[in-house]
Amino acid sequence: MPLQTKAGDCRGTESDGSKNEKYCSLCYKNGTFATPDCTIELMTEIVDSALRDQGWNRFSRWLAKKQIPKLERWKNIET
Repeated sequence: MPLQTKAGDCRGTESDGSKNEKYCSLCYKNGTFATPDCTIELMTEIVDSALRDQGWNRFSRWLAKKQIPKLERWKNIET
């Protein structure tokens, strides 16, 4: 999920309300992961749905989803 969109800032928040530079608001709220037991597969579905709702085309969504395993939260998880 991009941290900046046409709709505005999509960064997650820390427990003090400050913005987090690594995680989006779908993933990280108030200093914790919104879905701590979330798998890469489930996160891929969540991201795809959110991007589709924002009007992203299929190819752009595919490119975004390919980045999920490279993100900080997921890069040490085997798929």
